[in-house]
Amino acid sequence: MRAVVITAPGGPDVLALTEMDDPVPSDREILIRVAAAGLNGADLAQRRGFYPAPAGAPDWPGLEVSGEVVGLGASVTEWAVGDRVCALLPGGGYAELATVDAGLVLPVPAGVDLVEAAGLPEVTATVWSNVFHNAGLRPGESLLVHGGSSGIGSMAVQLGAAMGARVFATAGTAEKVAFCRALGAEVAIDYREQDFVDVIADATRGVGVDVVLDIVGGDYIARDLEALAVGGRIMSIAARSNTPSSIDVGTLMRKRARIWGTTLRARPLAERVAVIASVREHVWPLLDAGRVRPVIDSVFPLEDAPQAHRRMESSVHRGKILLQAG
Repeated sequence: MRAVVITAPGGPDVLALTEMDDPVPSDREILIRVAAAGLNGADLAQRRGFYPAPAGAPDWPGLEVSGEVVGLGASVTEWAVGDRVCALLPGGGYAELATVDAGLVLPVPAGVDLVEAAGLPEVTATVWSNVFHNAGLRPGESLLVHGGSSGIGSMAVQLGAAMGARVFATAGTAEKVAFCRALGAEVAIDYREQDFVDVIADATRGVGVDVVLDIVGGDYIARDLEALAVGGRIMSIAARSNTPSSIDVGTLMRKRARIWGTTLRARPLAERVAVIASVREHVWPLLDAGRVRPVIDSVFPLEDAPQAHRRMESSVHRGKILLQAG
């Protein structure tokens, strides 16, 4: 098979398409002929040498794929050859074939294109596990999504609105602000022109938001705390800022707030399987009904992985960037 490997830590040009041995599924794995793989921030970090693959995972990047089942481990009974699926991987998605534990696999939702389905597993698992499972966002509460036009952000805005929350989102251009509103954000904030803390204070009459999904880190955490309601929860899932985080512990105590840092890829297999099962139960019906949809920015052929990474690093994209393997 062909796969995109990282030849050395560095910029996008260190990605190279090469021939690899076809993977063989183990007892509880399935083999997928990959239609497409989704790009994620973790892929960029891995390429730069900051986020190595966990033990036992392939060295090449790719945390989510869609495609057709073409092989089954001896103990797999819940999937069949020919099934159209998408899956959450610990790595190895930038390839024509991929193996994955059967518990990390989801059916392609009704009405969703097979290639576009590659943009669903990572974002749905991340948003559902953080915003709804860990933070416990409830109907009638409010959610602030930073980077609302990103892959994760676009899914968080949609799911928040679908679940009956009041959604706030930040974005970096007027076009992205409008995009967030179209996805369901009641209030979209251009962070280059407005202070989200002030906007939220005005819009909530000083109450603040109940949950913040933060993909920035750094000095945003302290500002998230300012914008937070009493009893609020900050979910920190990425650290894109080079600025250290510093908070006022007195404010944290006064607001009886929680700041929770999480990752998904590094969790034990059993935890990831449980997340996928919860996503299938709660999110997949919304996708099947068309209330939530994958948001795809662009699709590149596998051999153009360096260009796809450049687009993601430029931050001009809206939604997910995909690599098409077929």
